[in-house]
Amino acid sequence: MIYGAMKFSIGGPLKLAFRPWVEGLENIPADGPAILASNHLSFSDSFFLPAVLDRKVTFIAKAEYFTTPGLKGRMTAAFFKGVGQLPVDRSGARGAGEAAVKSGIDVIERGELFGIYPEGTRSPDGRLYRGKPGGLARVALATGAPVIPVAMIDTEKIQPPGKVMPKLMRPGIRIGKPLDFSRYGGMEHDRFVLRAVTDEVMYEIMKLSGQEYVDIYATAAKRQIAEAAKAEKDAEKAAKAALAQAEKQAAKEQAEKRAAKEAGQADRERSGS
Repeated sequence: MIYGAMKFSIGGPLKLAFRPWVEGLENIPADGPAILASNHLSFSDSFFLPAVLDRKVTFIAKAEYFTTPGLKGRMTAAFFKGVGQLPVDRSGARGAGEAAVKSGIDVIERGELFGIYPEGTRSPDGRLYRGKPGGLARVALATGAPVIPVAMIDTEKIQPPGKVMPKLMRPGIRIGKPLDFSRYGGMEHDRFVLRAVTDEVMYEIMKLSGQEYVDIYATAAKRQIAEAAKAEKDAEKAAKAALAQAEKQAAKEQAEKRAAKEAGQADRERSGS
């Protein structure tokens, strides 16, 4: 009931304002469970996709959205619960993975749609990164639910990371045909199978999105970008310090030359007198 109210109050205006285009909507089953595996470009992805679907889709979200104290925290928690988000504690990698899998299985067993971002986090630069094999593949193999690849298009241009106010433009959503992994049934603990399933899904997402694929995790890419930015900042700071030191030395040398010149002039004046 809350989800319906939220979808009406948020989804309607969202579609009216941004007019997202959709391809492949017929690939979403009218009933029964399915896993929607999407690329992740923007915070707004979790709103645009549910807005264009007739059925409820449940995503997992970091627990901090549900545990922040104060009035704002309670309002945020109510909002995320209302739009079908489930809290997952990401404080420990293994614990977070287990929580995500359990949440996904619960949603699937209720016969609903479970949404997941295999990259694990938003893309830092608009490219598609390696999928994490834990949540997506394990839920798919444990439940036998079909996996439907989804590509969000241009949502990073609407609301880039760090930007609060979105830019009014038209995003797109491409929904691929369901993928059946029943041939791997009972193998959800085989890491090679999990990797193969995840890579197959990411390949389909890449074809739908047209993104450049990067065979590293997005978290590693973010770390590299942060380290490069820090190195650049440190280099800039060092360059400024070196320049300041050079200017200080040049000023000192100029002062010494000026003092020597003045002393020489004084000596000449005394000799002349």
